[in-house]
Amino acid sequence: MDKKIGFIGCGNMGKAILGGILKSNRISKDNILVSTKSESSKKNIEEEFLIKSTLNSKKVAQFSNILFLAIKPNIFKDILLDIKEHINKDTIIISIAAGISISDMEKWLGDEYKIVRTMPNTPALVGEAISAICPNKNVSTSDLQEINNIFNMFGKCEVLEEKDFHGFIALCGSSPAYVFMFIEAMADAAVKLGIPRNKAYKMAEQAILGSAKLALETGKHPGELKDMVCSPGGTTIEAVAELESGGFRAAIIKALEKCAEKSKNM
Repeated sequence: MDKKIGFIGCGNMGKAILGGILKSNRISKDNILVSTKSESSKKNIEEEFLIKSTLNSKKVAQFSNILFLAIKPNIFKDILLDIKEHINKDTIIISIAAGISISDMEKWLGDEYKIVRTMPNTPALVGEAISAICPNKNVSTSDLQEINNIFNMFGKCEVLEEKDFHGFIALCGSSPAYVFMFIEAMADAAVKLGIPRNKAYKMAEQAILGSAKLALETGKHPGELKDMVCSPGGTTIEAVAELESGGFRAAIIKALEKCAEKSKNM
């Protein structure tokens, strides 16, 4: 791909996306430019990713065919207004800011710009993100395919209606934290059962990775896959029954509902 990609802001999520794109080896480093807010963060980006960076957001806006806005919601409007006159009308603007709607951006910029609201998650850093994308009316089918191609460089993506983003944030945007808590709890249990901690973490992580891959590649219902492991009167059904008695499913459902509710109120 020969498009020029710019990042305004490069915090944890920006770095995850940038790192995923670079690891794909499908974009030349010469075609990427990042703006940061301080000299120290500029130096850190250059040293970590070996790419060009600047303190001038307007320069990035002028440079980019595809512009990622990886900035905090509380400063989003000010930065967008500051760079507005420097964005080419053909540039595709990609926002990853929670709580900033397409209509917000169209109100601040004007409704003639190409805007894509997105929500990736941090596994982008290892090429395994799941991202939601929602284009506005100015984004063509070919534009959307380009965005799909970029997001597929660091994982998978799904086009969703904007109203479904709160649910997606709960299900996928925040879920790495839930999974890491699960890994930690599994490892703690393994340590209690006598397995060395360093081995416990690795085995728990591989067990989750393998289980997810089995579900994705077989396409079987998760309940069917669970039943395949649960022999009558066996060890697994004993563990499953204990999880159910502790409200395992109910706790997960309630947590996702709370997360989506918080997203709606941001």
